[in-house]
Amino acid sequence: MSVPLREVLAALDARYAPALAESWDAVGLVCGDPDEPVQRVLFAVDPTSDVVDEVIGTGTGLLVTHHPLLLTPVHGVPADDPKGRLVHRLIRAGAALFVAHTNADRAPGSGVNDALAAVLGLSGTAPLEPTDADPRAGLGRIGGLPAPLSLREFAELAAAVLPATVGGVRVAGDPDRVVRRVAVCGGSGGSLLPAAAAAGADVFLTSDLKHHPVSEAAETPGPALVDVAHFASEWPWLPVAAEVLGRDLSGRVEVSVSRLRTDPWTWHAGQRTGPAGDADARR
Repeated sequence: MSVPLREVLAALDARYAPALAESWDAVGLVCGDPDEPVQRVLFAVDPTSDVVDEVIGTGTGLLVTHHPLLLTPVHGVPADDPKGRLVHRLIRAGAALFVAHTNADRAPGSGVNDALAAVLGLSGTAPLEPTDADPRAGLGRIGGLPAPLSLREFAELAAAVLPATVGGVRVAGDPDRVVRRVAVCGGSGGSLLPAAAAAGADVFLTSDLKHHPVSEAAETPGPALVDVAHFASEWPWLPVAAEVLGRDLSGRVEVSVSRLRTDPWTWHAGQRTGPAGDADARR
């Protein structure tokens, strides 16, 4: 079975309204003919060359990614440019590319942040930064755990339910601190740390936290911090988005999730922790 691409796009826009996207973002259809039929849809975090290989190898008609391929303005997509090459490969294979980025972050129910909260077992969730138009939509989520955990146990939970990456799970805070209320933000959510503190979070899980804000947070009352890979924090959205799209289209297209790890970090050199400058700590 197949449906016209424009019908798939309408279903995606209904779930991830373009109006929810940041003004600087680049969401929606990147390449593809809305009148062409689509039989298979593949969801991935990043539009990398390996993911495009998967699209072509599986005969997928539409690739849906969270991260944009062309975020900054471009004046051409020549085939000898790395990003232009991907566009040409997709077009030659008859495959379309669609992006749901910050609109998927803010979307209620089936968005990135609700998916992240759900995989951690949070309940009674609400946005950390609601939108003006819809208090159910917005950035981040705050919710409660089914039962209290120590910070160490919560970090172990995050490590167990999120995709493994070479960066692992980093934590700032007392390992024995009791955690009941949890704030999360998929992707780079450091700007929501004040909102997490104001919401009474015991811990805030996000990605790409910077040295100075983490250092300052350790010196003031507020949540403990858990930093996970950007890719890992957003991956839980993929199976949720795939499931709802399949349901919205009444099973008339085959929908799947890429299992490729597109986190850009590929390995790390192990170190022992110890005093700075300690030779043992550098071995």
